Amino acid sequence: MIETVVKAPLPVGEELVIQKNRIAGADPKSHRLAIVTGTHGDELEGQYVAWQLARVLEEKKDRLQGTVDIYPALNPLGISTIYRGLPGFDLDMNRIFPGSRNETMYEYIANGIIRDIKGADLCIDIHASNIFLREIPQVRINEKTATMLTPLAKLLNMDFIWIHSAATVLESTLAYSLNMLNTKTLVVEMGVGMRITQSYGDQLITGILSVMSHLGMLAEPAPEVKQPVVSTDGSVAFINADASGFFMPQVMHGDFVNKGQPVGFIADSLNGVTKEELCSPVDGMVFTLREYPVVNEGSLIARILGGVEP
Repeated sequence: MIETVVKAPLPVGEELVIQKNRIAGADPKSHRLAIVTGTHGDELEGQYVAWQLARVLEEKKDRLQGTVDIYPALNPLGISTIYRGLPGFDLDMNRIFPGSRNETMYEYIANGIIRDIKGADLCIDIHASNIFLREIPQVRINEKTATMLTPLAKLLNMDFIWIHSAATVLESTLAYSLNMLNTKTLVVEMGVGMRITQSYGDQLITGILSVMSHLGMLAEPAPEVKQPVVSTDGSVAFINADASGFFMPQVMHGDFVNKGQPVGFIADSLNGVTKEELCSPVDGMVFTLREYPVVNEGSLIARILGGVEP
């Protein structure tokens, strides 16, 4: 059933409407799972998940206990205009939560979303990377909520769980706001901006079904899932460019590398020279890799999870 979450007037007699697909099984008030995506208009990986998960759950409706709410587009104008933020406002939607019922239009929308999701047993907030970087399927958890969320994250069939340190900007995200309201929220990051990686989406759907089985929402055995690597900020090494040019990778996304192994090089197309060779500072797994070739000094090239062996 398609329901309106919140709406606000736009110019020329139009409305901004946030919708959700509510799939209810037996005893719909017993459990509630929220699947959220489309906060950033250039992150499309969650669109496939929303579509395919709805199809899968309709087929399993006779085994469903409780309710699954799928929110495919928190920022529909951004998705339709291929704009990461909120068109016309130069704002990142994931920096205005929990919003307000009495301030700007988008703060009103953000607050309506929070009020609608609040109280769910679990919220899964799906993101992709930007157009510059590709990420392996992972869950990112603020260290303040790691004890509560890590056991659930391990059920999601992801490759990696990154427990990161708190930062001020995170306090205005959807996930942080919901977790502070005692609505458990996991942030999934996978793939690359403006693209859909079907294999990643299918991997996450398996994980969502696993979580539902463990929560008692799906009357069937939980599917087998991957055992993710769990890491903190201290285990992650960063590679940044010291020169401008175009980046040519020499490893694949998800590869395991040795300390000192070349990850790629930066070339100068004008002079025909190699300006910099970039090597791994640690033994480990490449979980973030530059996707967009053009780089400037300081550009992030890769993140490597140290201490992990193939």
